[in-house]
Amino acid sequence: MAEIVEASVDSPEAHALLADYFALRAEIFPGGGYRTVFPDPAAFEPPAGVFVMVSDDDGTPVGCGGIRRVPDGPAGIRYEVKHLYLAPATRGRGWGRMLLADLERRAREWGAAELVLDTHHTLEAAGGLYAASGFTQIEPYNDNPNATRWYAKSLA
Repeated sequence: MAEIVEASVDSPEAHALLADYFALRAEIFPGGGYRTVFPDPAAFEPPAGVFVMVSDDDGTPVGCGGIRRVPDGPAGIRYEVKHLYLAPATRGRGWGRMLLADLERRAREWGAAELVLDTHHTLEAAGGLYAASGFTQIEPYNDNPNATRWYAKSLA
């Protein structure tokens, strides 16, 4: 059974997962222009945010994700989902949905009215996960050069 644990975004295990995530993104990014930016650890320290890792049955970290506080939206307090990633060999087990639900729970506990995220249209499975989890497409809320789609979910 997969387990979700809080982690420092700059821990060696988290850094390795993020490096894998960024390498995969760069590999499939149209035109080869993917911009890698490792996250600022302060943005993922409670209550500004949190970073978590998913471990498989033997305790090996195989995925990660986080939320961070961004400027409030029209509905109020807003958190952003960042760096949702699962190693390719672990996909299809429902762990992405489990990870996203865990991050949503944490945002609710901190009083978030809305959860937002950005993604790229080539990440079709991710887009399917977000839609199935109640996210709807919105106008851009940031200028992320790696994103082509923006989503939001009301937590009210």
